[in-house]
Amino acid sequence: MEEMRLLAPTAILGYGFPLESFKRGMEANPHVIGVDAGSTDPGPYYLGKGKSFTDRTAVKRDLRIILEAASAAGIPVVIGSAGGSGGLVHVDWNEAIVEELASELNLSFKLARIDAEFSQEYVLDKLNRGEITPLPGCPVLNEEDVRQSVRIVGQMGIEPVQKALAAGAQVIVAGRAYDPVCFAALPVMKGFDPGLALHLGKILECAAIAATPGSGRDCMLGILRKDHFLIRPTNKTRRCTTESVAAHSLYEKSDPFHLHGPGGSLDLTGTRYTQVDEETVKVTGTRFVEAPYSIKLEAARKTGYRAVSIAGTRDPVMIEKIEEIITGVKDNVNDNFNLDGRFFLHFHLYGYRGVMGELEPVRSKAHELGIVMEAVAPSQEEANTILSFARSTMLHYGYPGRISTAGNLAFPYSPSDFEAGEVFEFSIYHLLQNIDPVSPFKIKYEEIGGLG
Repeated sequence: MEEMRLLAPTAILGYGFPLESFKRGMEANPHVIGVDAGSTDPGPYYLGKGKSFTDRTAVKRDLRIILEAASAAGIPVVIGSAGGSGGLVHVDWNEAIVEELASELNLSFKLARIDAEFSQEYVLDKLNRGEITPLPGCPVLNEEDVRQSVRIVGQMGIEPVQKALAAGAQVIVAGRAYDPVCFAALPVMKGFDPGLALHLGKILECAAIAATPGSGRDCMLGILRKDHFLIRPTNKTRRCTTESVAAHSLYEKSDPFHLHGPGGSLDLTGTRYTQVDEETVKVTGTRFVEAPYSIKLEAARKTGYRAVSIAGTRDPVMIEKIEEIITGVKDNVNDNFNLDGRFFLHFHLYGYRGVMGELEPVRSKAHELGIVMEAVAPSQEEANTILSFARSTMLHYGYPGRISTAGNLAFPYSPSDFEAGEVFEFSIYHLLQNIDPVSPFKIKYEEIGGLG
């Protein structure tokens, strides 16, 4: 096989894509359609709560187009990190949409479901064996961290997907997976270079983000050959340049030259980018360096409940004294409720360090501030109480130089306070070592549409 063509419709399933771009991609006769469906970017809530961060109707729209086209072309569809976070409940959710569409569109195919959720007992056994190590910036894992975790997933490599493809699966719904897996599994199985395949997959999983102008909701086509790959968008209003593709190696990476994943790392020190035509870039020289097999574990635990209020101020005196006022408000709340570590109260000041916090190098304040008040407590009722008291205290807080006797804040909404529900934090973000690439990831096959 001289080349393999890989189509990425969208950066995340449910983000959408232009139909014309997708049709143009299908005209290239791809060998596989891959789509990454998840990320830890939206934070731990969706993993802990068991919800998708993409909308069901939007996911179904994308999958309707993808499944119908793949079925007509006789090519496989591989979905990675199904349901957003890739736990059992997330895969259930994504699998149900696939089965629903198969019924509505009268499609028949072999479905493979690959689970990536691990039990606490399995993880504790690995912990006791000394086979779990922290990623940079993370604390050493202990038994309490594992016991408090609501859901634990492991980021699978290409091997479980390859096993499902070898068994004849035409649609694969995989739990938490390394981002390039849905693209790289088939080419590596067919004998293509793993370094090039994984590098191409790492670009394709973001779809047209590596084009210019970049977009996560548009299609990208990769053409993998023995010693290089080509990458180009399918939308004629975009193009890939050496700069846009090379810059993608900086995207979400602490080291642009060494990208770690299951079973090894990509070495980009010898990678070269060449402009082939106005819209296409050729990439050569990427190597895969094998290492003892390890995967990343992710887990979330519940920490309480959140309530939020949004307000703004344009009073220059209040803006100048805002830090002093916040300290006074917190003192008032603590005096009434004795926060004693059970509660969290924070004020996000947009227009003054609202985005970067203490890392913000610019210390000047804007002429108006957006204020997001946030309270977290063991129960929703307690969070509501703390927020309500903090909001009313700041609204009527007296400070030197204040002239008006009315409120200090403007509220864009009524009611002013919102119940944000459960709060989660990452409890595990560690490497699991000494693991078989396939056996921990259970695969279930199902004939959809009455094939057998």
